[in-house]
Amino acid sequence: MFEKLITVFKIPELRRKIVLTATLLAVYRMGFWVPLPIVDQQALADKMENLATGGGIGQALQIVQLFSASNIGMSTIFGLGIMPYISASIIFQLMGSVYPPLEKLQKEGESGRKKINEYTRYATVVLCLIQSYFWVKTISGWGTIIPDYNNFFGHMVATITMTAGTIFLMWIGEQIDEYGIGNGISLLIMAGILARMPDAAIQLLRPAMENGVALGSDSGIEKLLVLAVLFVVVVGSVVFMTQGQRKIPTQSAKHVRGRRVYGGQRQFLPLRVNQAGVMPIIFASSLLMIPMIGFGQLAKWFDSVIWSDLAAAFSGAGRGFLYNISYVGLIYFFCYFWTAITFNPKDMANNLKDYGSFIPGYRPGKRTAEYLERVMVRITYVGAAFLAVVAVIPTVIASVMGIDFMVASFFGGTGLLIVVSVALDLVQKIDSHLVMRNYSGLLDSDDSRAAS
Repeated sequence: MFEKLITVFKIPELRRKIVLTATLLAVYRMGFWVPLPIVDQQALADKMENLATGGGIGQALQIVQLFSASNIGMSTIFGLGIMPYISASIIFQLMGSVYPPLEKLQKEGESGRKKINEYTRYATVVLCLIQSYFWVKTISGWGTIIPDYNNFFGHMVATITMTAGTIFLMWIGEQIDEYGIGNGISLLIMAGILARMPDAAIQLLRPAMENGVALGSDSGIEKLLVLAVLFVVVVGSVVFMTQGQRKIPTQSAKHVRGRRVYGGQRQFLPLRVNQAGVMPIIFASSLLMIPMIGFGQLAKWFDSVIWSDLAAAFSGAGRGFLYNISYVGLIYFFCYFWTAITFNPKDMANNLKDYGSFIPGYRPGKRTAEYLERVMVRITYVGAAFLAVVAVIPTVIASVMGIDFMVASFFGGTGLLIVVSVALDLVQKIDSHLVMRNYSGLLDSDDSRAAS
């Protein structure tokens, strides 16, 4: 493996792409330490700590920060992260299936894609202005803005600064796509998630360093070993399911041209088991923030056991049966919803027919589309079950093992899925450069390469 990594940097073009990508990611991380000038950072940090321990809004902000690559709790110039751009992209992707003009643009190829990207950028600016202004007004109500700047002019300066920060991150992602290793936005999110791992590791290991690792204690060695083994098992399972495919056999028709016969080859149509990716967990987490915040506020306003119990069920490390059932149900719903939007069996059947291919035992056209739809419904059920298990693991670990939820979130959930998916895609992009120059891939063994 070490020799293969050296080989990667021996290729001038690939080395330039990796260095440029690493430099832009470093710039992205440095921006998280440039605070907004009008905010009293110490007062805001104290307020965020109180909110985190009290559940509700604080817990919701922590979850948003985890999968949006943001650090809004520090109110830096990159405080909004890249989430407004992701939100705008999702909005246009959903509208593309229900709004005919956008659907027409999607079918125009490269020119249509550029036009949709332009609209997405405009929508990102609008979302940034709205979100940053409401955030500034929120922290103003908390009394965490320096009094001399707690006015309309100061609020607008902070709003424009945070908006410019997100637009700059969007530009960094596009530069990585064009001149770097590619997949820029996803790399930004992965970098934001991985940057939290050292703090999570310190938080997990601090009790062991302070109190020792005696057997049976809260920081016992058996607890750390179980967590280490569980982390390896979960990561391996996520990699296995992320790469999992259902291969549909296809046969191309034979064509006789002159004295030669073309076609007749047997191929496979790969259908991903996890067709929806990480989007169902993001949607489900976002929707579950509503009862998390709502019940928490109602518990503060009304002295009632009902609201307190509901708030406890949807917030904190002790999320119980009601939260997990709601989470699993929403994940299943959004898995089928997102798959229905992104996977069109009718178009796929027509494409097979146009290319002269067919699925053995099924007539081209309607019968093929119905078969593909049945197969996708079945494998989506398996993919949704996998996502549900991965999503619930952090809450189960936090409850059973008694560790902080933000530490447990690295054992599953959105963050782990994003990191694994982006890492696999990054390895595939590097492998494409290596294979193109007759080198073995990063994950290929030398024996398999020699045999091929």
